[in-house]
Amino acid sequence: MAHVTPDTLITRSEHDLIGDREVPSDAYWGVHTLRALDNFPITGIPIASSPYLVQALAAVKQAAATANNELGLLDDQRYAAIRAACEEIRAGALSDQFVVDVIQGGAGTSTNMNANEVIANRALEIMGHARGQYDVIHPNEHVNLSQSTNDVYPTAVKIAVIMATHDLLAAMQVLEDSFARKADEFHDVLKMGRTQLQDAVPMTLGQEFRTYSLMIGEDRARLGEAVLLLHEINLGATAIGTMLNAPAGYVQAACGHLAEITGLPLETAVDLIEATQDCGAFVQLSGTLKRVAVKLSKICNDLRLLSSGPRAGLNEINLPPVQAGSSIMPGKVNPVIPEVVNQVAFQIIGHDVTVTMAAEAGQLQLNAFEPVICYSLSAGISRLRASILVLAERCVDGITANVELLRAEVENSIGLVTALNPYIGYAAATEVAKEALVSGRGVAELVLERGLLPRAKLEAILRPEVLANLSKRPGH
Repeated sequence: MAHVTPDTLITRSEHDLIGDREVPSDAYWGVHTLRALDNFPITGIPIASSPYLVQALAAVKQAAATANNELGLLDDQRYAAIRAACEEIRAGALSDQFVVDVIQGGAGTSTNMNANEVIANRALEIMGHARGQYDVIHPNEHVNLSQSTNDVYPTAVKIAVIMATHDLLAAMQVLEDSFARKADEFHDVLKMGRTQLQDAVPMTLGQEFRTYSLMIGEDRARLGEAVLLLHEINLGATAIGTMLNAPAGYVQAACGHLAEITGLPLETAVDLIEATQDCGAFVQLSGTLKRVAVKLSKICNDLRLLSSGPRAGLNEINLPPVQAGSSIMPGKVNPVIPEVVNQVAFQIIGHDVTVTMAAEAGQLQLNAFEPVICYSLSAGISRLRASILVLAERCVDGITANVELLRAEVENSIGLVTALNPYIGYAAATEVAKEALVSGRGVAELVLERGLLPRAKLEAILRPEVLANLSKRPGH
């Protein structure tokens, strides 16, 4: 029944374990969601901020309804309405109705009930009934039939994280390719390599950028391996893994339909009691995301250092200028793209600590802290993907090299003498290095002056393919 309150808000009355509450008539969510809104005003970020989670919840509910219908527990009319509602939500409808906070107590019960209520009320509309007419379709009796939060929520989280990770993997491929193109472009651009920020031996800028491409590629492979662990689900486990209230045949049917709906190779866990309490796959994925973040941040540190200056730094490469760098210093341009990626990486590392502690804090047959695991992984993956694409498109693709400066540094560096050691001998190389260090003159200049090598021979040695051993790159 609809009511008009003093502030003219039209409401409907709903009842739960705690008592009666007035719910806005235009809301698809109900009293359980309203309680959660009251109880968890924590981040102000609704679960709708993770579209993949909303879609995954609808997919789980659709698979469950299909299994229940096949097993004779859910009649055709209710099933058709529930399925239609789920399909609409999976297509993006009603996302604004998923309003509970991403951080919540109750092991995800509020999220599950938010989904149950939205699906039930949309299904009621499809059948020609008013929202809240739960004697026809009930959030618990029909939408949540043969289910528990404890198997619905972890399954939905896994599906959401899998889909988000697939997007991240695609973004990593973009960045890997971007660095690879720069490696080809800078293939024979000589420069000095450095260890402990000191001159080491010559290399090429192409080799430096090839390393970045390979680092991203390695992590992409590791992340692809880690996400495979999430394809094992506990749907049908119900409360603790004993399958209480799930009919015979439901587990296999629900998993099969969910795999078909999502297009993912999902499998039922061998032991549902173990699977209901174990968060190991989330920990594994989180650790791999941290690995990606750490290495990506290291690459960004290098880009900032190599582009430092332009007059008083290394100034070996130029990052594309994307915005003014200062409100007081005219002409200043800062490496803002690598900086933002660094900051996202710091967040990912922090999220990994959160996931670790949340997984460790589980007790007995259930982990109550999966909401913060879900949020940490979902937010981290989303931001990491966005930052990687920004890095590729607004930074790496536009990097240029200061070729002449790099060449001059090689010829002037004391480190060049190491490359000449096989040709002039250790003793002579040591003397050249000492004089170069004291006088500030270049190694090549001193070698010619001392008559240690003829000019033609020295020039041949100083070719990039010789100095940097380009022909010895594995696979070439």
